[in-house]
Amino acid sequence: MERDELKAWLRLTLTPGIGNVSARKLLTAFGLPQAIFEQPSSALRQVATATQTLALRSEPEALTTLLETTWAWLNHGEPNGCRHHVVTLGDPGYPQALLDIDDPPLMLYLLGNARFEDDAPSDPAAPWPIEARRCLAVVGSRNPTPQGARNARQFAKTLVQAGLTVVSGLALGVDGAAHEGALEALPEGTTGQALTLAVIGTGLDRVYPKAHHGLAHRIAQHGLLLSEYPLGTPPLNANFPKRNRLIAGLARGTLVVEAALQSGSLITARLTAEQGKDVFAIPGSIHAAQSRGCHALIKQGAKLVESAQDVLEELQGYDALSVATACLASPGDPQNSGGTDDADHTLLQAIGFDPVGLDALQGRTQLQTSDLQAQLMTLEINGLVARLPGGLFQRLSDA
Repeated sequence: MERDELKAWLRLTLTPGIGNVSARKLLTAFGLPQAIFEQPSSALRQVATATQTLALRSEPEALTTLLETTWAWLNHGEPNGCRHHVVTLGDPGYPQALLDIDDPPLMLYLLGNARFEDDAPSDPAAPWPIEARRCLAVVGSRNPTPQGARNARQFAKTLVQAGLTVVSGLALGVDGAAHEGALEALPEGTTGQALTLAVIGTGLDRVYPKAHHGLAHRIAQHGLLLSEYPLGTPPLNANFPKRNRLIAGLARGTLVVEAALQSGSLITARLTAEQGKDVFAIPGSIHAAQSRGCHALIKQGAKLVESAQDVLEELQGYDALSVATACLASPGDPQNSGGTDDADHTLLQAIGFDPVGLDALQGRTQLQTSDLQAQLMTLEINGLVARLPGGLFQRLSDA
């Protein structure tokens, strides 16, 4: 993209009172942004309001700074070779999947070693393609249970091993676990497949949350980071629900791992359903607030899934049997027994699969406090039980 062209697109996005809908009307009427700003006021008023026309006649104050920042960013490659890229509405590299949603962004900022399949390069060494038909969104609570985070990681890993690309939002909790699982799917040093796509709610020169700085770097190496927001955009609350439409739009379906009834993940699920795509939900404990959103989705028609294989069987074009060895083993499989002895097995049965406190466990097992605490510590060290806030314990599903 030439500098003058970039300036015109940035000016259009920064113009007060011009949102995506108004901008698309102007683009339809006059063509590229440069042509819009060359129009006389009389022509602009045929498409825009008087207030919008007045705003279009002058450059926004922030334009010069943003242009310099963006131009420098585009021409500054990462040491690992990750591409810095901008695509605009109508560009060959703009993902077709987003053209089909109600409110496609005017500009997309991209960082990573992957590209959208629409951006067909002549260079065979060009970055790996991301195909919407091979993308699945994996979303959920920012405060998942240990089992929820484990499920997100294991499902994502298996889905990527089956040839899918995992799409999520880089948030704490389920999103981060899904990205991590996707990155674990292939041996270190393997290239040629886009493992995961992160749609973020800030500018691409910022990482939010800061705890995911390293994760974002690895996603760029083995996939793609995407944002519709200009560089320098801070983490504003309103931007995160809005970006969910892109997560839904870029995937052929959405898997909700855990979600409370007010979770933003339900927005992604709703948008997915409105686009006529599959929604999957993992059920959980009836006592867990993080499961109620999933249960509500299932009541509304989402597909209940208990393993990654269930998801793959629903997606046409994937033979679940061919990836059965990569799928989650069932809880009763000997390979997941963790080598527990009889005492551990008895305590696991007493714990069940709902969070439980020490006093309740003591009542169920009749063990002395010291013995019970010692056995719980052993199970925790072996990865069979997780310790929750409030002195609660939870058995992990493959224990």
